[in-house]
Amino acid sequence: MTKWVYTFGDGTAEGTADMRDLLGGKGANLAEMCNLGLPVPPGLTITTEACNWYLGNARAYPDELAEQVNTALAHIGKVAGRDFADAKRPLLLSVRSGARASMPGMMDTVLNLGLNDESVLALAEGVGDERFAYDSYRRFIQMYSDVVMGLDHEVFEEILEDEKARFGHELDTELTADEWKQVIARYKSVIEEELGQAFPQDPQQQLWGAIGAVFSSWTNARAVTYRQLHDIPSGWGTAVNVQAMVFGNLGDGSATGVAFTRNPSTGENTLYGEFLVNAQGEDVVAGIRTPQNITEAARIEAGSDKPSLEKLMPDAFSEFLGICNRLENHYKDMQDLEFTIENGKLWMLQTRAGKRTARAGLRIAVDLAEAGMITKQEAIGRIDPASLDQLLHPTIDPSVSRDVIGSGLPASPGAATGEIVFTPDEAVEKSEAGKKVILVRVETSPEDIHGMHAAQGIVTSRGGMTSHAAVVARGMGKPCVSGAGNIRVDIRRKLLLTESGPLKEGEIITVDGSSGQVLRGSVPMLHPELSGDFGRLMEWADGSRRMKVRTNAETPADANVARKFGAEGIGLCRTEHMFFEDDRIVAMREMILAGDEEGRRTALAQLLPMQRADFVELFEIMKGLPVTIRLLDPPLHEFLPKTDEEIAEVAEAMKVEEELLRQRLEALHEFNPMLGHRGCRLAVSYPEIAEMQARAIFEAAVEAGAKTGEHVVPEIMIPLVGMMTELEYVKKHIEKVANDIMEEAGQKIDYLIGTMIELPRAAIRADVIAEAAEFFSFGTNDLTQTTFGISRDDASSFLSTYQKKGIIERDPFISLDIAGVGQLIRMAAEKGRAGRPDIKLGICGEHGGDPTSIHFCEELALDYVSCSPFRVPIARLAAAQAALKGEDA
Repeated sequence: MTKWVYTFGDGTAEGTADMRDLLGGKGANLAEMCNLGLPVPPGLTITTEACNWYLGNARAYPDELAEQVNTALAHIGKVAGRDFADAKRPLLLSVRSGARASMPGMMDTVLNLGLNDESVLALAEGVGDERFAYDSYRRFIQMYSDVVMGLDHEVFEEILEDEKARFGHELDTELTADEWKQVIARYKSVIEEELGQAFPQDPQQQLWGAIGAVFSSWTNARAVTYRQLHDIPSGWGTAVNVQAMVFGNLGDGSATGVAFTRNPSTGENTLYGEFLVNAQGEDVVAGIRTPQNITEAARIEAGSDKPSLEKLMPDAFSEFLGICNRLENHYKDMQDLEFTIENGKLWMLQTRAGKRTARAGLRIAVDLAEAGMITKQEAIGRIDPASLDQLLHPTIDPSVSRDVIGSGLPASPGAATGEIVFTPDEAVEKSEAGKKVILVRVETSPEDIHGMHAAQGIVTSRGGMTSHAAVVARGMGKPCVSGAGNIRVDIRRKLLLTESGPLKEGEIITVDGSSGQVLRGSVPMLHPELSGDFGRLMEWADGSRRMKVRTNAETPADANVARKFGAEGIGLCRTEHMFFEDDRIVAMREMILAGDEEGRRTALAQLLPMQRADFVELFEIMKGLPVTIRLLDPPLHEFLPKTDEEIAEVAEAMKVEEELLRQRLEALHEFNPMLGHRGCRLAVSYPEIAEMQARAIFEAAVEAGAKTGEHVVPEIMIPLVGMMTELEYVKKHIEKVANDIMEEAGQKIDYLIGTMIELPRAAIRADVIAEAAEFFSFGTNDLTQTTFGISRDDASSFLSTYQKKGIIERDPFISLDIAGVGQLIRMAAEKGRAGRPDIKLGICGEHGGDPTSIHFCEELALDYVSCSPFRVPIARLAAAQAALKGEDA
């Protein structure tokens, strides 16, 4: 019989920390805390396998599940001293999700389950607090009706606001027991009106409704979006954790809170967190009430007049601090903790590796390694390479004046400028239109995740440092200011109300997530200095990786940025990008439109000194590092005039009639130019183009070598080769030019000639092509296009639909299709080495900066990856992790 349920509590657990795939992260960690002897409310975990069964069998439960749950509930009741569904001594439950990868706020939770019109009376009598009992009951009705029955929580919020106004109260905590009874009556009435059914009174019905809702929430829109953003497989499923309720809302001796063992924004080794007195956990993360600081030092720094947990409940604080230290030492990582204090008794509800900014992640990993808690290799493995992108974004220039219109909590560092939008849908719409936006909300909820992803930054007028906005923004690397109490968000009129006047939708603001300020307009930004902890970790990574990391660059600006980020050469210089400047495009068009070779050579002679100067500058910046230069690749139509004004300009420059020029343009028209006359095909038809570029390269190598004293070895890449005969033809012309330049310069020039593998035929015939090629550079952008038969420019219109429908897990233009395109690369690498054992192999498509793709490149033992300048640090770290993983295999 399959075991679907694992129990924990009273110092023991059936599960362990290494059962994460089966029990989910929350369930595995609850079990581990129990095994460590920490105070954890007893409970049970229904496995992720049960979730997949449920979702795969038309929302039906496995046959043995009910019996196993009931047995586990009896065990929980025995530990807690109460019985589930007992009207006199009711065991109340929390029902929470728990996937193996943390997905904060994405799936559903139900608290206070088991309450009904009878058991609420027993609860009131048992705790001696009628008001508390009915507050708990109304919370349960509101949450269950939303999560399980599908009635939007806003319906209940409107009722509650109406009732508070009628009773003359501002805060929920001011309502009496009798007033809560009236709120509950209205809640029940609206449920019957809206749904045509009464609120369920049977605890068993409540429980199975909640379990099914949590399982189903794995497929809700926000969870699906989150998984796509974080590359979490849809087949993992979620576990369900059912625990005995403990109450932080039992009066002033009770509290609930969220904490991190270190600062998740900076990585500073100090306890960081917030709590609320007389509240339940959802109140903290929802941002509905402004929480208090846990430590006295944090309270003083924040300038708060509300007492810290350290002062208010010193015994519980002291115990909690000891548990924090113990858990961090046990897991050897910063922990994100949830806790409840019930009448002075501390209960631990969750621990997990805390989400953190990239800067904090670096500091924590380096600090733990230097303290000897983890090795340098483990520190390298702790950092998500993609998260380094957060460190490469600008910050506000400290020398500029600031027009501050609001301030709140510095919830997620960094800075961003954009237009104000007030809804997540507007954020997506404007972002897709190419505009940068700042999402401004009263508070965010999990339903806002698509808008948060589309926005450059986030501002909320309510919520704390552990609110949904703060946690999700940090995970995304988006700057966020939360709890900006001196601004008001008027969603209905789409206005941001500030002390200095209102701002309308579309007006520009800047978010400084490091200081917690919101500024009017745009302000100058600075790029960060990548030193300190970043430099230390990169030094360790460079000592662990095998593959070199180059950059894709053809401008001095890009080359300089890449060098600063640690690039070890240029893996792709796209020469066509050098021809679009005003003083060059005319000569380029003259060359293309010339009617004979003489005309083309005349135009190319104008381009030669420009090309040579470009290459000299790149060789000087790289100072002896390898530079791979790709000969002209795109179809010629990209350079041709399109408007009447451009045609007239070119006709005048060429001294030809406009009509003759139009005829020439028509003759060059191609129906499918990306599969037409481009790449090496141009060099075969017009070898004078390749000869001009080769002369520019070799002359630049001689000049740059003389200037820098560094030996320059250019690598000339012939694009779009499918047959060795193509490569040999173009190579012959390049070698002739090389010999001419060496004779003219009176010195030997070392160089390599290779090709870009971007056609399936080239991969299949790689052993033959390698006889003429000294290196292969895999152009994975075009190789993906030609393998799938999908245009990269058009794929976005339907690939997102493929992902949503589960046809593909990832966009193959973002992360390499290892099963298909990857196998062509594997074949080409093996065949290439068979044809030329010392062949140099690299990758220069966009996948060269994708960590998953880099791991595959390490598996194939490629010599280098090449990526855009700002992804060089990501590639360096990913290459180190891939090498270390290979050593462990």
